[in-house]
Amino acid sequence: MSRIGKAPIEIPAGVTVKVSENNVVTVKGPKGELSQAVNPEFDIKVEDNHIVLTRPSDDREHRAQHGLYRALVHNMVVGVSTGYRKEMELVGVGYRANATGQVLELSLGFSHAIYIKLPAEVKVEAKSERNKNPLIILESDDKQLLGQVCAKIRSLRKPEPYKGKGIKFVGEVIRRKSGKTAGAK
Repeated sequence: MSRIGKAPIEIPAGVTVKVSENNVVTVKGPKGELSQAVNPEFDIKVEDNHIVLTRPSDDREHRAQHGLYRALVHNMVVGVSTGYRKEMELVGVGYRANATGQVLELSLGFSHAIYIKLPAEVKVEAKSERNKNPLIILESDDKQLLGQVCAKIRSLRKPEPYKGKGIKFVGEVIRRKSGKTAGAK
């Protein structure tokens, strides 16, 4: 039995969960509404503030999907109740970020500025304080979409191992390498 799959999902106050006849789980809460299609072979029960997923058999495929679908539904419940937040830091001389509505403008040492139009579900905020690295704060109720947007932003200038310049998550540790002078005697 999947340890993750068999764990019940607690539904917090203010969140409603509906399961349609074709196994589409819809979760509605104060932060928004999300839906996810689940394999129709799985049985989803909503009873006394808990969601329980049960698999039809112990096939390898069913065991693999059991924990996956439980995690997806749990991420939706957490997303619509509390939401998700990611903070990214721009490390480098002259690196800047500016957010205007749903458009993020980045200056990353290229000869031109980069403009990224973000989905409506993602809220963006850019902070720049004196003598500190600029921050990009992203918030959303959809964990998968937020991760995808963060990966896209990070791919524009990944942190490099020699000076540590680039876009990184706050708290992320970059493995540093010594330069070519370290090996010379």
